[in-house]
Amino acid sequence: MTCNTLYSDGTGISGHSPTPRRESIESLAKHIRLLVLDVDGVMTDGIIYYSPSGDAMKGFSARDGMGISLIRAAGIQTALVTGRRSPMVEQRAKDLHIDYVLQDCSRKLLAMQQLCSEIGLSLDEVAYMGDDLNDVELIANAGFGAAPLDACEEARRSAAFVSAYPGGHGALREFAEYILKSQHVWDKVLRQYFGDATFTLRQ
Repeated sequence: MTCNTLYSDGTGISGHSPTPRRESIESLAKHIRLLVLDVDGVMTDGIIYYSPSGDAMKGFSARDGMGISLIRAAGIQTALVTGRRSPMVEQRAKDLHIDYVLQDCSRKLLAMQQLCSEIGLSLDEVAYMGDDLNDVELIANAGFGAAPLDACEEARRSAAFVSAYPGGHGALREFAEYILKSQHVWDKVLRQYFGDATFTLRQ
């Protein structure tokens, strides 16, 4: 997968050749029916805060949340797979109507293979974004693997798509939009949200 990595600005990984044509990366996105996400470092910036009483807290991006809503509006299913268990994750998943939530997963690829078997999908139809070593196996084997800009080197080298944004700060949103635009449903999804309204951008 190393030689197939595309940064969202269209460049490839330095020192690896050949840099793929954008069309070859887009072809991976066209068949996606399930978007799967790691939580810490993808949906969040990876920082865990603790209150004086010992309660853990995480911050989630509203813009990334909109990305998930847009994906769902296009009929693409969604899932979270994480090595931790957290009531915050459960609440965020409920807020965003995530279809499947897999927690306490030490082997994410195995968990995803089992889920795909249950719901009748292949890994080729799965897009996955992860940021750390425990994500590399699934990134490399998913139909469309991705990583945030600040992911570990191994995750970025295993990914077909590396966002221009760090985890928790737009990486997920960019990945979601890339999938929708590659499937040529972006305008359709926007019309579902805004009807036939016409927007004029200020110059």
